[in-house]
Amino acid sequence: MEKKSLSLIVAGRTYPLTVSAEEHEKVIGAAEDINKAIQVLKDNYAVKDMQDLLAMAALQLATKSKSGAPQAAAPVVEKADYSKVEESLGKLNSELDELK
Repeated sequence: MEKKSLSLIVAGRTYPLTVSAEEHEKVIGAAEDINKAIQVLKDNYAVKDMQDLLAMAALQLATKSKSGAPQAAAPVVEKADYSKVEESLGKLNSELDELK
């Protein structure tokens, strides 16, 4: 399996990653979706803390991907169980910490 190295900017921070060739475009697209969602939230709400914006964007995108809804960046208004999202974010945070 061929691996590709890339450097992604998410929420203003750079993250070096190594992914399979098959996942390369998907990972880049995900980073773009996150950054777009953050920008929409910044434009529509008085939230300035990047960590808050990142958490809000992650919840928004995760709930939309679970429901099969289009990935347009719009605020989530329905109530949802975020326990699985929090677990996924915890795992992602651990993986990012390992990269440091």
